[in-house]
Amino acid sequence: MAASTTASQGEMDASRVPIQWRDQCSALLIPLNKCRHKTLYAPWKCEDERHGYEK
Repeated sequence: MAASTTASQGEMDASRVPIQWRDQCSALLIPLNKCRHKTLYAPWKCEDERHGYEK
């Protein structure tokens, strides 16, 4: 059985995910946004998270 890529409503609310981004890949978007915020959106950071989300 594959791991779920959909975050719960509570997780999305807590992470302030905009409604238009609440789809089946929301569980991958949350760690990506946390990494982006932590690294001040540096384009060379968070590559693993970004590639996972984009794939």
